[in-house]
Amino acid sequence: MTEEASPPPLDPAELGAYFALIEVSSLLRHTVEQQLRDAGDLSYVQFQLLARLGDTADGSQRMTELADGVVYSRSGLTYQVGLLEKAGLVARSPSAEDDRGVTVTITEAGRDVLARVFPGHIDVLRQLFLEPLARADIDSLARVLTVVRDHMRSIPPRSAKRRRKSAARQSPNGGGA
Repeated sequence: MTEEASPPPLDPAELGAYFALIEVSSLLRHTVEQQLRDAGDLSYVQFQLLARLGDTADGSQRMTELADGVVYSRSGLTYQVGLLEKAGLVARSPSAEDDRGVTVTITEAGRDVLARVFPGHIDVLRQLFLEPLARADIDSLARVLTVVRDHMRSIPPRSAKRRRKSAARQSPNGGGA
């Protein structure tokens, strides 16, 4: 059995960048979630879904596209869309392109909720995130985070990787149990 070599430790700048990103993300998300809950009784994921739908030309997207866009499990997305549908903010219908697919469309009530939460959402983003930055910093941050996001999205998720069978589940002849 060969042992994999341990990766080299992160240097102080790498570690500092990682912890700063995590802390900024957590602080911003907490405040954004509170604002969305107070202004529109929405979770962060529900806001993402409505915002994505509101940005499309016809206010619709297939469930699979929504799940990929908001980086959320399909089962979790189905639950969230169900809550939005029950609240009258979206409608589900069979997909025109695929017999098994489902299309989600934002309703006028959903657009009204977006219009209600957006001003406060923008205020939170400006006050907490953008205010201390110069325009050049914002442009640099957007460029750097886009590179990292695109790299992360190019790597298959852990759930898509083949898993090894554990030794306990394999029979003596090497097959599965």
